[in-house]
Amino acid sequence: MSTTVRAAAKINLHLGVGAPREDGFHPLDTVYQAISLYDDVTVSDAGEDTIAVSGTPHIDVSGVPTDATNIAVRALAEAPCGGPHHVQITKQIPVAGGMAGGSADGAAALLAHDRLHDLGQPDDVLLAQAARLGSDVPFSLVGGTARGRGRGEVVEPIVDHGTWWWVVVPAAVGLSTPEVYRHFDRLHPDAPAQPAEPTELLAALASGEPVRLARALHNDLQEPAIDLRPELGDLIALGEAEGALRGMVSGSGPTCVFLCDSQVGSMEVVTALSASYDVVLSAIGPVAGAHVVSTREAEWDLR
Repeated sequence: MSTTVRAAAKINLHLGVGAPREDGFHPLDTVYQAISLYDDVTVSDAGEDTIAVSGTPHIDVSGVPTDATNIAVRALAEAPCGGPHHVQITKQIPVAGGMAGGSADGAAALLAHDRLHDLGQPDDVLLAQAARLGSDVPFSLVGGTARGRGRGEVVEPIVDHGTWWWVVVPAAVGLSTPEVYRHFDRLHPDAPAQPAEPTELLAALASGEPVRLARALHNDLQEPAIDLRPELGDLIALGEAEGALRGMVSGSGPTCVFLCDSQVGSMEVVTALSASYDVVLSAIGPVAGAHVVSTREAEWDLR
């Protein structure tokens, strides 16, 4: 028997970063949104523990671990219930792109394992397991649009009256999240203990107005990411010149995302950027968090 769970990429509409705490983590005040790029994770009963990773043609999965260090494999240990498993990960979310693809895989594996074995764990238990796996994993379970505090793992859904159209441009080479944070610390040695609250962004989401949201988008990690990879700044400038309301680095980068005024507007930006970049994607947000798309025993399928 096997269960397949689909989990979405995330972008940070607001990412406020404070000075590092004594434990080394940075306090965050962030607003996440799940968008329509997905990874599928299938957990199956098996004769031995194995994992396989594949991806759509534009995704390089060579750097994704295929051993016990993979977050999806580690997720299965959060609620051990005996028996080996095979884990199959099919990726559409850019790897090391600042869109929480690994976190999506961890969340999907948690839910798939729970449903495969009919554990029926309550949401608060699954969220606690997710937080132990990583800061972005709880949001990958929740999806939609939500505010994250602490290290980003304390997640609260927020009011969002918009349907937002995004253009996504992944980079061919990833960017180390720890290095971006270290560079943030070098650039901002006087960062506040707690980042400012995203008051205007929350109001913009509630209004459903694209121009207002574009003005409120913010990412404290964009400056260090562009300082490390100046070509990201060139990409953002080009996307905005081609009609996007606003471009920004997604999370710690190097993927860049562009907010557009409509579906038509997003396709125009896709066409324009495709002249210079090999992979340009269109996505919509917000979308649901991790959810079951298939449970198989013999030949029945819920998709």
